[in-house]
Amino acid sequence: MLLGKIQKKGKNINDLFIGEKLTITEKIEDKDLLLYLGLTNDNNPLYIQHDFASKTIYEKPIVPPIMLMGIITAAISKYLPGPGAYITKQNISFLAPAYHYSTLKFTFEVMEIDISSNEIVISVIANNEQKNAVLAGTFYVNPPAIEQ
Repeated sequence: MLLGKIQKKGKNINDLFIGEKLTITEKIEDKDLLLYLGLTNDNNPLYIQHDFASKTIYEKPIVPPIMLMGIITAAISKYLPGPGAYITKQNISFLAPAYHYSTLKFTFEVMEIDISSNEIVISVIANNEQKNAVLAGTFYVNPPAIEQ
């Protein structure tokens, strides 16, 4: 945590351009899943119990969709546009399950810029190792405001 430290702001609206991209890769590890489940007290057996999940259409435990959302919001907060950004609206579809130990590639792209409302629209798609999309979404984001 950066308590007491002043962090540099992310990109303001004038520093961004349509078509700007960010790609991050995340490997889903047990430690990440256990931390999420512990923090949220989410005890859905589909997320952690192999015996239970083997009897479902998924056949093995899946990653909680909200955990994938956390990866997205962290990338927006850290990188594009970065510190000081605020998500105001989101529309996301979970197209296929993400499984434990999978490596996901998230691609972010600035699709629209509205200078008058200090808002950008970012599309996000995440693909698994087989290059199959597991999620697709659109995020409306206020970049850090320009200081007057």
